[in-house]
Amino acid sequence: MPQMSRRRFLQLTAMTGGSLALGSLVGRGPLIDFGVRVAHADEPIKIGILDPLSSPYKTSSIHDVHGANVAVDLFNKKGGVLGRQVAILEADDASNPDQAVKVATKFIKEDRVDALMGTFNGDCALAVSALAAKENKLFMVTGAHIPELTGAACNAHTFVFMPNARMLAHAVVPHLAKAHGTRWYLITASTIDGKSCAQALVDAAQSQKVDIVGETVTPFGATDFVPALNEAKAKQPTAIILNLYGWDLVNALKSYAKLEMAKEKIGVGGLIGGEQIGRPLGYANNAGIWGLIWDPKINTDSSRRFIQGVIDKYNHTPTSRCYLGYAAMTQILEAMQRAGSTETAGLIKALAGHEFDGLKEGKSVFRASDHQHVQDVLVGEAYGKELGLGHYKILATVPGDDNVEPADRVLCKL
Repeated sequence: MPQMSRRRFLQLTAMTGGSLALGSLVGRGPLIDFGVRVAHADEPIKIGILDPLSSPYKTSSIHDVHGANVAVDLFNKKGGVLGRQVAILEADDASNPDQAVKVATKFIKEDRVDALMGTFNGDCALAVSALAAKENKLFMVTGAHIPELTGAACNAHTFVFMPNARMLAHAVVPHLAKAHGTRWYLITASTIDGKSCAQALVDAAQSQKVDIVGETVTPFGATDFVPALNEAKAKQPTAIILNLYGWDLVNALKSYAKLEMAKEKIGVGGLIGGEQIGRPLGYANNAGIWGLIWDPKINTDSSRRFIQGVIDKYNHTPTSRCYLGYAAMTQILEAMQRAGSTETAGLIKALAGHEFDGLKEGKSVFRASDHQHVQDVLVGEAYGKELGLGHYKILATVPGDDNVEPADRVLCKL
């Protein structure tokens, strides 16, 4: 933790009539009001995780926390970070930005966390990002993928671990067109996340000469997608693209299977899939082409260590959401080690432009210009049963450097 300067000390003593010494300040409640905090060797480093634990994204959120816990266990078994143990604090943002700000504020003001991470919904991520900048706290976004986070709404305190929607679309769209033809109907969640996916997909589809024949926007948390799929079917598409995630996506795929649309040669796919989607389906009737953040078949030493860590602690093969929680937490804690402190400015400096092992075949780096994690994006074809580790056949690994946006599209001004 940064030491209180002599100038700051004199300011404090002046405000209290000049009669208080530093030793007496430490035990007093008003100390917090002056922004002074003394870290003791036995005080844990605290990371506050916000996730939608009670929303349609709840299954993925649990996996996010699982991965983060595995990372923290590994650090603590080696003596912690900076000689201190690491503790995770969890809170439910309920996919509601007001709730996200409320719990993040509690983390910062009452729990005195050293860093924030998490969120899946884009509007929650934007709200917490703004709060982190205001309160001078590092925020590592693990699940949200809206481009604004490292675009027009970027700030120096926020780092985004997830590839954004444009990166995903660039990787996935050519494979969707090759597998399922170029007459597409979109089903899109009525959220900033769904709309970001849809826009990125439409932009990327232009180079493939795709004809978007229609779109149905569905409410967040929908359970019955039969009406939307019947609307799509009436337009005679070659593929239905699902700009959905979490239980929305699970329920849409269940309806797709119920209508036996695959038998009518109507393909399915989207920008984001993963084991956390396949498991609620029982690995049955889940087909199509999907973007994958990580896959258990990635054959690197660090990936295998991560897989074994999750199996040992939770007795299941990790999902891509486990990966995000594990790898993001690892980068926060390693940044603290490099900085020699939990102080926010030092952490930002330690992360910006840092190249690291992202558990993938290609390099990972937090781009200094906007704090976006530039990384491999995988493209997979889903099957109805597991294929060894995972149930996707990997069609391509698109390196992060191939997803760099043109300079005229970069809107971030840090």
